[in-house]
Amino acid sequence: MKFGQLQRLVAMMFEPDGEGGIRERYDAAEVRQMNPLVLAYIGDAWFHLFVRTRLLSYEQAQVRALHMFSMQIVSAVWQHRAYLGIETMLTEDEKGIYRRGRNAKSHAPRSASVAEYHSSTGFEAVLGSLYLSGQEKRLREIGEASFQVIARAMMKKIGKHKENKR
Repeated sequence: MKFGQLQRLVAMMFEPDGEGGIRERYDAAEVRQMNPLVLAYIGDAWFHLFVRTRLLSYEQAQVRALHMFSMQIVSAVWQHRAYLGIETMLTEDEKGIYRRGRNAKSHAPRSASVAEYHSSTGFEAVLGSLYLSGQEKRLREIGEASFQVIARAMMKKIGKHKENKR
């Protein structure tokens, strides 16, 4: 980010009600016009919070374990698997947002393949678009279905690991 852009952003953040006022919801047309990487940025934050909150129903004392487990769940590898598991439940509009996010130019980390990373970006873009457009019920439906897909895949992986140790 250039220094001038940063200065403008900081100035806007502290305006009481003007251009920098807090805006939590956007209409569907505005969301469709947003950069898919912005949607993924918001979707990633929402999914992190969803997973962390969801894990509290299983564990509340071991914060380090919660952190490590949640970081694994929200990784590109597992988000890609989640997308594959929920793809059939997505609407055509949601699939379009996924494709925009998947095809956005970004750099994959070493911890996932390029395909997994791009797929997870598309998945996060879907979540971000639902959040920003105020579709809370649909967002929770997709979040829970994704969590279940990941949980089942992790349990299957653990089962295979135990069999291989024998």
